[in-house]
Amino acid sequence: MKLDSVPPSLSASDSVNLNYDLPQQVQLQIKEVTDICAALTPEPAELSGTVNPDICQEQKKLKSKHWAVFASTFATIFLAEIGDKTQLAILLMTAESRNPWIVFAGAGSALIATSLLGVLLGRWLASRIAPRTLERAAGVILLAISAVLLWEVLG
Repeated sequence: MKLDSVPPSLSASDSVNLNYDLPQQVQLQIKEVTDICAALTPEPAELSGTVNPDICQEQKKLKSKHWAVFASTFATIFLAEIGDKTQLAILLMTAESRNPWIVFAGAGSALIATSLLGVLLGRWLASRIAPRTLERAAGVILLAISAVLLWEVLG
């Protein structure tokens, strides 16, 4: 019988009795090893499921905040890209080349590259300018672009 198959509720002396078919010398060695292991084994620590509930709550908030940022970024970019000149250019390139997967790979790579450029530039600007100032500047720039486009349409 294996020593490690002894139920934990039995003491070391009970495990020796289970090995009755072994020679007396082997039984004594098993008892010594068992006693040494019992002495070296620390008492089982009680683990609490709520070690620090504040940390768990903060991690949940961070994860939900990350998903919220991801979702708003996806929705904003997706809606901004629908029907714009880039999508029309991709449509025409696909029709001309008759190889949609190559056009998809090229367009996707270009969008990833421009997005990376925007993220890196945004991180750099955020380290030097206050976020509220950046928001206002972006709003003013978008209003100026809208005014120029409206002037061209009406003029």
